Amino acid sequence: MGEILVGACSWTDPALVRSGWYPRGSRDAERRLRHYATRLPVVEVDSGYYALPSARNSRLWVERTPDGFVFDVKAFSLLTGHPTRRGALPVDLRDAPDPRDPKVLDAVWERFAEAIGPLRDGGRLGSVLFQFPPWFRPGAAAEEFLGQCAARTAKWPVSVEFRHPAWWREEQADATAALLRGHGFAAVAVDMARTLPSSVPPVTPVTSARLGVVRFHGRSTAWGTGSKEDRFRYEYADAELAEWVPRLRALAARVERLHVLFNNCCADAAVRAAERMRALLDGC
Repeated sequence: MGEILVGACSWTDPALVRSGWYPRGSRDAERRLRHYATRLPVVEVDSGYYALPSARNSRLWVERTPDGFVFDVKAFSLLTGHPTRRGALPVDLRDAPDPRDPKVLDAVWERFAEAIGPLRDGGRLGSVLFQFPPWFRPGAAAEEFLGQCAARTAKWPVSVEFRHPAWWREEQADATAALLRGHGFAAVAVDMARTLPSSVPPVTPVTSARLGVVRFHGRSTAWGTGSKEDRFRYEYADAELAEWVPRLRALAARVERLHVLFNNCCADAAVRAAERMRALLDGC
């Protein structure tokens, strides 16, 4: 049975900071991270999608957390084909005519790699999450893009989440799993509302012996249409968490380590769901 690490997709979300989950006096970044690491063993750095992380912060995260604690870092938006604001680029790259210019892209990849270097060197990088946009659908162009990502991320632990449901529909699922397996990428399973046109099937593929990842987005029916708060405002009931327990244990039996991450980051809903899931998995 592989190790199961359960956590949340942010420890810095303003709504979480205001929720009261952090003890009184934990107002600075260092104290919040140290407290989080006493309660949960893994966290996702969701902010990596919106702005390039920094090596300085990575070093601080290593220093402020105990041995065994790991970070999953979400890949910067430009690296997954999402629109990227010029203001999110490093200052010296903002005047480029096209952010997708190969020279700009090379520079961004290089800086992203440098930024996560301290986590890799310290044994704290759980995974780099590549969450591809809803328009990234199966086909030759997508396969070529994934191949380019694989060349850029050689020897990194990489997990891949597809948001276009076609990747995991019955007629495509085996080919998708083979594609990820060929690149050494771990497939990300998701829990979300299951009745929407954009709903990703609740499958649990294993494409890497080292790592499995499940991300819980909440089951809001506003997914894809509402505000960010509407999309992620969801409180998991214990019965909804319990239905995943045998599936998570079955996944853990097939990988060295399983990351279970809650992305319903509205107030303290994600961290509380993570703590309840840990208790369920421990049989409490």
